[in-house]
Amino acid sequence: MKNTKIVLARRPLGEPDDSCFRLIQEETPALRDGQILIKVLWLSLDPYMRGRMNDVKSYAKPVEIGEVMVGESAGVVIESRSDKYQVGDYVTAHMGWQSMIVVDDSLPRLMKVDLNNGTLSAHLGVVGMPGRTAYFGLLELGKPVAGETLVVAAASGAVGSVVGQMAKILGLRAIGIAGGADKCRYVKEELGFDACIDYKAGNLAQELKQACPNGVDIYFENVGGEVARTVAPLLNEGARVPICGYVSDYNAEDITVVDHPTQIFKRLSAHQPESRFFVVTEWMERWPDATRQLGQWVKEGRLRYRESIGEGLERAPEYFRGLLKGRNFGKQLVKVAEE
Repeated sequence: MKNTKIVLARRPLGEPDDSCFRLIQEETPALRDGQILIKVLWLSLDPYMRGRMNDVKSYAKPVEIGEVMVGESAGVVIESRSDKYQVGDYVTAHMGWQSMIVVDDSLPRLMKVDLNNGTLSAHLGVVGMPGRTAYFGLLELGKPVAGETLVVAAASGAVGSVVGQMAKILGLRAIGIAGGADKCRYVKEELGFDACIDYKAGNLAQELKQACPNGVDIYFENVGGEVARTVAPLLNEGARVPICGYVSDYNAEDITVVDHPTQIFKRLSAHQPESRFFVVTEWMERWPDATRQLGQWVKEGRLRYRESIGEGLERAPEYFRGLLKGRNFGKQLVKVAEE
């Protein structure tokens, strides 16, 4: 059986063009005891992948040249020599951009999917890693209190959309920032945020001030750059800033010299917020609980989501570039195969 995989061919300088990726086909190896073979149906594309293409010190080691591009996928077990997984089980695995995955059943980031919590593709989005990122980032670092004001950038995206809707469930005012009138309309009318500001319209500072007359208590950071600099002066005393990412700078030719969000907030003369960068693996032992709660909110209609679906693993680099430019609407997925 053939596996198609996409490996890192060279490190990008700025935006990753097609020469940064190479498509390889190879035979899948025979299973050993304790292993399973997964047929991948869905691949998740996420902004953090761009950082892993750089050879710089970070929270996780970079992808090496010739290695499979990092990422999570969802699929079905089609062969098993494991006591833990049977043929027909749905799973998610963090094994990169490939169509067939042979994996040890002890891999920490291999998880069985309970479709009672949502569709298989939703386990890569609203009830999966992005949803859990929103869940733990907001609850553990944002420390939300009913009546407070929360601002989240990339508000229509996979993480930001969950952050804002959770804020509303918990009794906060939720203000979104997104790119374009359509995204802002969706965030306000379908997701139920109190306001959403189009950063592309050119009045971000003025409109944000109007939307936050009592200042900002929680800023959930996804974007960095000019958006972070605009939010910073509005932060109240005791404000909290969970830093999930800063996608506006990910295509910088030298990421080590960009104005990092922590630097932006440290420069504030007054009201320096409690802020830190976090990764969702910090709460790994609680992932199943988060997925169940997120799935319950989806079932109750309190948590809505949208998916941007691209077709074909070979086109993943193209969809990835689009994601980094904000072309996706909701969670960016690649449909790798039919079941």
